[in-house]
Order: sequence, then C-alpha cells, then structure tokens
Amino acid sequence: MSKASSTLSPTLLSNFKIGLIVSCQAEPNDPLYGSIYMAAMARAAETGGAVAIRANGPEDIAAIKNAVSIPVIGIYKDDIPGYNVRITPTLEHAKRIAEAGADLIAIDATARPRPGSESASEFIKQVSKTIGRPVVADISNLCEGLAAAKAGADVVATTLSGYTYNSQIHEEPDYNLIRDLASVVEIPLIAEGRIATPAQAERAITQGAYAVVVGGAITRPQWITRRFVDHLGRIM
Repeated sequence: MSKASSTLSPTLLSNFKIGLIVSCQAEPNDPLYGSIYMAAMARAAETGGAVAIRANGPEDIAAIKNAVSIPVIGIYKDDIPGYNVRITPTLEHAKRIAEAGADLIAIDATARPRPGSESASEFIKQVSKTIGRPVVADISNLCEGLAAAKAGADVVATTLSGYTYNSQIHEEPDYNLIRDLASVVEIPLIAEGRIATPAQAERAITQGAYAVVVGGAITRPQWITRRFVDHLGRIM
C-alpha cells in the first residue's frame, strides 16, 4: 500500500519531531478553569521544553498565543444536540479558533455523523481550503486514519481511540493503532490518549509516533495528587 504524504510546512514539521505537545485544557468544574490559568500552564510547558500546545476554544487559544512562542494546535469543543462529534464540529468553529491564532486546526475526523451531513473527508478538505491552516485529524481507528490522510489532512492523531463506538477501549495508549498507522501514512502521526508517564510516551515514539500529546498527567494537579493519594492508600 502506498503512503500518503504531507503538505505541512517543513519548518513547523521539524519542530514536532520526537517532541512533547502539552494539552492545556480545563473543564468548567476544574480548579484551574479560565484563560489566565491555561496561559500560565502553557508558559510552564514551554519552559519545560514542550514543542507545541493543544488548547480549546477561542479565549484560551488567544491567551496562550500571547503567552508562548511555540505553535498552538487549536480545537473548539462544542456539544451539538443529536451528534457525538464535539471537537471542532463545524466550519464556523474552525474559523473562530483560526481567528484566535491557532497555528493548526484539529478536528474530529471519525466516521460518526456530523453537523452539516458532510463526511469527515469532505470536512477536512473544506477546512483546509477555507481556513488555510494545517489540519490535524483526530481519529479513533486505522480506517479513519487512512481516510483522513487520503483526504489531505496534514497530521493524524490517535486522540479518539477508545472514545467512539467503533474503536477498542484501552487502559493504556493504543500502541497497536500507532504502529499500524505509522506503517501506512507518511504524514506526521501524533500519539494522544492515556499517555501518563514518560515511559509510555517513549514507547509511543518507538512504535512510530512523530510526537506525543500529554494532557492531564501534566496539567491537572488534582488528578496528579489523587494518583499519589491512591497509591499511598494501598500501602496502609
């Protein structure tokens, strides 16, 4: 099987190689919810050596762009009644985060029904043509990854593996998907999802990932604290 290639800027691409992308996101009930906190978290990540930030929503993206010099992968989570697709579900969402300064636009590229009735492949082409920014296709299985690459996505990411009805649930990162995708696509493959330790990040790279995304294991102090508390509780 021939591999699909990337149109992503070589300069931007080289910055990601074997790099750590930190996902700076917080839900409304999170103690660190708010753009000021996410911008500070992004600055800390950049200081620690992150090659890029993944951020949600126009406000957070704009604040983070003002705080860091590394690229920002923008998403826009929105729950639309009747649809499970919530990562940048429409062209308007993509426009909003591009206007906020996102360097790359990440979208849900799964096979699930989406607002507007277009397929994931059609949406990738639409975003790429209209927005003019590199498109990161968040997928959940091998077929979706191949389809995204063929449709012209600049990057494919395993973000949604284990979170859709047509993907397997894993407690650890989906190493099999990372390996299988890496063998058939030439566009950068970003490993994301349940990466909680440096060892897991390293394994994802050895399986073929171009870069890795880590979120809660770095940016959610309450989750990090709970891991320590639970561990200590087991030895009492």
